[in-house]
Amino acid sequence: MTRELDGKVALVTGATSGIGRATAVLFAKAGAKVVASGRREPEGQQTLELIRAAGGDGLFVQTDVSQASDVESLVQKTVDTFGRLDVAFNNAGIEGVWVPIARQSEADWDRTIAINLKGVWLCLKYEIRQMLKQGSAGAIVNMASVTGLVGGGGAAAYSASKHGVIGLTKSAALETARNRIRINAVCPAVIETPMEQRLFGAPAAHQSALAMHPLGRFGTPAEIAQAVLWMCSDRASFMTGQSLVLDGGFLAGPNAPS
Repeated sequence: MTRELDGKVALVTGATSGIGRATAVLFAKAGAKVVASGRREPEGQQTLELIRAAGGDGLFVQTDVSQASDVESLVQKTVDTFGRLDVAFNNAGIEGVWVPIARQSEADWDRTIAINLKGVWLCLKYEIRQMLKQGSAGAIVNMASVTGLVGGGGAAAYSASKHGVIGLTKSAALETARNRIRINAVCPAVIETPMEQRLFGAPAAHQSALAMHPLGRFGTPAEIAQAVLWMCSDRASFMTGQSLVLDGGFLAGPNAPS
C-alpha cells in the first residue's frame, strides 16, 4: 500500500479494540510510528504486537482520557519517545447506559460526557499545543457518530456527547487553520465492534439496528480506519472542520431515528 504517513508520528486513543486498533495498525502500515493508548493494558499490548507485526514501530501508553494529567503525559511520552506529533485520532469513547432521560443517573451522564466529550477536548488541548510548538502541519480526527447529527431515543448522553464533539471539531479547526493543522471528525453508524455487540447483540436489537442501514449490513473497523487514514493524509489537504459520515445509508432514508 501507499505509505501516506511515512516518517510521521501518530497517536491513537481508544486503541485497545475495534476502530482504534484497526486504525493504529493501518497507520503503522502507512509508515507512521504509532503511539496507541487506552485504559486496558493487556489489550493495549496486543495492539502494540499487531503494530509491530505490520512492520511498524510503536508504544502503548495506558491512559484515561477524562484525566488531564493522563492526556498531558500521553502527549509528552509521545514526544519523548519519537520527537514529535504529526497525526492524532481521538477515538476513545464509551456508549454509557442507554435509558430514557427520566431514568438516567447523573453518574452515568457525567461519566459519558467526561470520556466522550471532555476527553476529546483534553486531547485536542495537548495535541494542538504540541503541534503549535513544532510549527509544522498536523492532522487530527475526532471520533463522533451519526448520533452526533441526529437524536436517538434512550441515547441522550451519548448523542449529546457526540454532538459536542462535532462542535469542538469545528471550533478547533477554525482556531488552527492558519497554523496548517487540520481537524475533522468521522461519523460512523453501527460498526462491528465490541460496543456494537454490547448494544445490539440480542437478536431483536440486531435486526432493528440493521434495518436502519440500507446497505443491509453494519460497517467494519477497517472501513472506518481507511477513511481516517485518508483524512490524516496529504490527500485530504484541503479538508478541515468537516464531519465525514460513513453510515451505510443510515441518515438518507425514512428509517433514520428522529
